[in-house]
Amino acid sequence: MDIGSREENAPNAQPAIPRKVQSVLFICAMNAVRSPIAEALAKHFFGKSIYVQSAGARKGEPDGFALAVLDEIGIDLSRHKPKSVDELEEWEGLNFDLIISLSPEAHHRALELTRTLAVDVEYWPTVDPTVFQGSREQKLDAYRDVRDGLIRRIKQRLQG
Repeated sequence: MDIGSREENAPNAQPAIPRKVQSVLFICAMNAVRSPIAEALAKHFFGKSIYVQSAGARKGEPDGFALAVLDEIGIDLSRHKPKSVDELEEWEGLNFDLIISLSPEAHHRALELTRTLAVDVEYWPTVDPTVFQGSREQKLDAYRDVRDGLIRRIKQRLQG
């Protein structure tokens, strides 16, 4: 029997209270669309109470559609510079309570990085809106869907 099950079976045991997240890292493939959108949203909603960063398994280029869909809701992403996880680790280390991966490649990288770290890793499969074809408006709709889905998940997960 492990310690956790003994505590749960103790007569006056209180249910475990999840730790409040104090720092979160969002990772996607190239830190160009999904993770910067998630970072900007989390900073917008929780930036005064939670330290937030983003990075990519690899480093990409800024994406105009990502800027546009955040601008629609009053969030400025224009100063975001894509960075890789390796660059982030070199600059400030990976001292996060929670790492949220948004793509399969990023999830693999997060698990690889955290083998020796005491950090929670969650995988939120998030569609890559750059693969959508069609008119400008159809592409923007794909990015809006990603943005709106991330808003819901971020609010739900990070609410203290």
